[in-house]
Amino acid sequence: MVVAASASALSLTACGVVDGLGGGDSSASPKKGDDITVGLLLPDKDTARFEKFDYPLIKREVASLTNDKGKVVYANAEASVDKQSQQFQQMIDDQVDVILVDALDSKAIASDVQKAKDAGIPVIAYDRLAEGPIDAYVSHDNELVGEVQGRALLGELGSKAASSKVVMMNGDPGDPNTARFKEGALGELEGEVDIVKRYDTAKWAPEAAKKNMESAIASVGLNDIAAVYSANDGMAGAVIEALKDAGATKIPPVTGQDANLDAIQRIVAGEQYMTVYKPFLTEAVNAAEMAVYKIQGRALQFDALTQDSVDSPTQDDIPAQLVSVVAVTKDNIKETVVRDGVYTVKQICTAEYAADCAAIGLK
Repeated sequence: MVVAASASALSLTACGVVDGLGGGDSSASPKKGDDITVGLLLPDKDTARFEKFDYPLIKREVASLTNDKGKVVYANAEASVDKQSQQFQQMIDDQVDVILVDALDSKAIASDVQKAKDAGIPVIAYDRLAEGPIDAYVSHDNELVGEVQGRALLGELGSKAASSKVVMMNGDPGDPNTARFKEGALGELEGEVDIVKRYDTAKWAPEAAKKNMESAIASVGLNDIAAVYSANDGMAGAVIEALKDAGATKIPPVTGQDANLDAIQRIVAGEQYMTVYKPFLTEAVNAAEMAVYKIQGRALQFDALTQDSVDSPTQDDIPAQLVSVVAVTKDNIKETVVRDGVYTVKQICTAEYAADCAAIGLK
């Protein structure tokens, strides 16, 4: 399953999706032509992928699918639930044709989704499952993300796992993905290691994660922490910073997620053990296709993209696509994020990391 995910992303690169972002048939149905407006609401700027990859990829794919006549109206909530609600309402007022939303708070967004429904605007939940009457959902297999992280930690701890004290740094409790990451990770870790501290991190804020890690170090003892489960890369960086500030000379295994460039560099340097690479190339391109096909009434193409199904607290059997994921360690950087065109070796191996890259054969 993991190999298939990487192969999928590789095939996108091979077909020119990263550079040219070629899509499917761009012929329009009688429902709506190519002159469409897609509203895109992303949650924050702390997660590097949203601004650097997701938005540009979606924008280019919409243009490709609509003969350059369609456009994307973009807004970033900058980690503010109230701001995202205002942005959502503005898109309804502006009468966009469809809204792609990565909800900061899945419950809080439900009333906005209902307003869009009342206005006849379809809503597709992107990356995080929103509550309310959404039309579709595209994301990754988020429980698998946690499983991959948990298995990576167990593999690195090896025979010492049973006696290992592990700190668990979970994400924002308002994010529905957090529960799935946690469930997947706990399915691997509980009963196998000693989880001595568990934290939920409001808004995934690195500064909050750092404070939590400082508290864990004070309580557990720096030298007694054998590993840290960090749900994403932003928090992983903060965790590692806290460990360094406390005087750690050797960083215990720390997990991450999103394959941020600085996380890949930390992996090269031996500071972060792994990250989860979620082929957002696949996710973003397919989200754009879903949005265009939905508006243009191209049911066959839309259904082909949504052969999975998920339930939310407010809705059952939501048409969905769940993209698989892959663990990235220092051993497979070239075969994952470099091969997929996410980063070049030159971007990773700056002067600061040149020696570390050479040591692991990344060139």
